[in-house]
Amino acid sequence: MDLLLLLLLALPVFGASASTGGDAFVGVNVGMDISDMPNPTQVVALLKTQNIRHVRLFDSDRAMLLALAKTGISVTISVPNEQLLGIGQSNITAANWVNRNVLAHVPATNITAIAVGSEVLTTLPNAAPILVSAMKFIHSALVASNLDSQIKVSTPHSSSIILDSFPPSQAFFNRSLDPVMVPLLTFLQSTGSYLMLNVYPYYDYMKSNGVIPLDYALLRPLPPNKEAVDSNTLLHYTNVFDAVVDAAYFAMSYLNFTNIPIVVMESGWPSKGDATEPDATIDNANTYNSNLVKHVLNKTGTPKHPGNAVSTYIYELYNEDLRPGPVSEKNWGLFNANGVPVYVLHLTDSGTVLANDTTNQTYCVARDGSDPKMLQAALDWACGPGKVNCSILNQGNPCYEPDNVASHASYAFNMYYHQMAMAEGTCNFNGVATITTSDPSHGSCKFSGSDGKGGTVINNGTSLAPSSNSTASSGCLSQYFYHGDASVISLVIGVLVLMNVVFL
Repeated sequence: MDLLLLLLLALPVFGASASTGGDAFVGVNVGMDISDMPNPTQVVALLKTQNIRHVRLFDSDRAMLLALAKTGISVTISVPNEQLLGIGQSNITAANWVNRNVLAHVPATNITAIAVGSEVLTTLPNAAPILVSAMKFIHSALVASNLDSQIKVSTPHSSSIILDSFPPSQAFFNRSLDPVMVPLLTFLQSTGSYLMLNVYPYYDYMKSNGVIPLDYALLRPLPPNKEAVDSNTLLHYTNVFDAVVDAAYFAMSYLNFTNIPIVVMESGWPSKGDATEPDATIDNANTYNSNLVKHVLNKTGTPKHPGNAVSTYIYELYNEDLRPGPVSEKNWGLFNANGVPVYVLHLTDSGTVLANDTTNQTYCVARDGSDPKMLQAALDWACGPGKVNCSILNQGNPCYEPDNVASHASYAFNMYYHQMAMAEGTCNFNGVATITTSDPSHGSCKFSGSDGKGGTVINNGTSLAPSSNSTASSGCLSQYFYHGDASVISLVIGVLVLMNVVFL
């Protein structure tokens, strides 16, 4: 499969309807159901590289909050559904939660919101009676610490709580939920908070059995005769996203709440699906997310509230391979777990969004915890048959320090990776290498791909990695190992060469 890269996102540009105390923004959700989850430092490095200034966590992971400290990134933390009952029944439990997950981290970590539960009314209806109590108890704990103006409290809703959603002007919340929605909206209004809404045009499209056109779901431009018209208001709708958001505004109006803004906490499109999900493709995911980012940041707003953009969090940063369900559930991410983009967002016209192709901004480095002997063997292959010019690693040259096998191997691995045009499979080296988006350059040692320079590319041919059927030798034993037990390392290299080990 071709290596398809992507880039993200998100600088503020928001209109008056947003409640987040600033301009509209595009943020990302960070899920952790990943078998090879990057560590928090790596996650934050990716966020910074991609200019992502707003994130939503599905919990309040301490290590992640520590890694986000002093970055300025705005963070929404979450009370997981399984903790809702205890917090909703005890203000002391709520206060302890705030002490542990908020006070321990602010102001270093810029926590700006708390999502209490997730889609509770539709996924955990038995907890509905204590949802508002949980929100109030959390808010009271923030008030006690003078943090209520900085940190807003709300709860994300599935858009399925809205019935009869088209035309939007006729939309209303499921009336069986009124005993919860009325006090909930009263709380949001009185605390200056906002309605958190999850909007998934992909699911609306899938469930419509062809009634909703794909272009309408993907936010593609439509000719006037293809636009959907609300017969009551004569407002024209060009996409599902705006229609759902306006349906929520109208549903709140139906209950006499007209000044509560909306923030979309989840929206996205899967890049891969099974046989029953033919429209879960990389092209469609790219189209939807690219159009969504531009739609939010150009301050178009919705037909009901033109010019008032709705801040939105894309679902999600990483593909989560451990999520249960169909194939699509594992493929909503903008990035793979190794930090490599799944596709390149089409954001050249998005203004403030960082929209450069990241093709030359991925690097191949030694994997943490790798066996030094295996690293040395792979280093020697790269500097031999791999035809990487490793002279820069010699003593006195820019990349000699730090003088250790991991550092030297990282340089050689990355050089080979870029010589091979970052093709799939060229950063493996028998499992001791990994791809990263963090620039490993240091001092005067510039790695290939760093600002488009660094290293010395061999132009007179590049050796392919030996296959299991190859008779290629390793060439001369490399001089570029660090000052360890050279005799043992040499023996290992010799054995590996005789066994025709495939490093790549």
